[in-house]
Amino acid sequence: MVRFENVGLRYGLGPEVLRDLSFQIPAHSFQFLTGPSGAGKTSLLRMLFLSLRPTRGLVNMFGQDISLLDKSAIARLRQRIGIVLQDFRLLDHMTTYENVALPFRVMGRDESSYRREVVDLLKWVGLGERMEALPPILSGGEKQRAAIARAVIARPQLLLADEPTGNVDPTLARRLLNLFIQLNKSGTAVIIATHDIALMDQYQARRMVLHESRLHIYE
Repeated sequence: MVRFENVGLRYGLGPEVLRDLSFQIPAHSFQFLTGPSGAGKTSLLRMLFLSLRPTRGLVNMFGQDISLLDKSAIARLRQRIGIVLQDFRLLDHMTTYENVALPFRVMGRDESSYRREVVDLLKWVGLGERMEALPPILSGGEKQRAAIARAVIARPQLLLADEPTGNVDPTLARRLLNLFIQLNKSGTAVIIATHDIALMDQYQARRMVLHESRLHIYE
């Protein structure tokens, strides 16, 4: 599903913040991405989401070399990827329900075909009473759960999550991780970036560790 070969990334004229990344993400796989603060986890997730181009190397997504694709083709590929970033990226003028339903609207689906699914997922993540609330009045944890619900609602082929359990209590963190696991069992490849070693230790999963600009993989 994903193949990086000798990928490097630098910002401007500075040194490479990521270098010589070579790895593959198989379809239906589950892995954690970890490493110290500033190691480049968010930058790697942004490259995987195709919102950041590498400085050098090959990135192949879903069988396509991204260097050969125009903006419209990149946009189509991104529809196959769900992402949860630490700034959530919710649209302030849309209700919680509308934010979570957005992937279906982009696909052109009629609301009657997805409303029940969106409502059920919002209830499951504890936002059943906040469906009509706008993001500015949501707490940090509520925004995070809304962002997660939006990322998983359309069952993407690849899910990227940056510290998805950082603003919730341990019980809800386990519940959200179980949501990702169930999504993975239904066929989605999952990459979760986290600092939480205790949380990772609860699950048998591949670990991708960024250290000193390089990636090390432990099966």
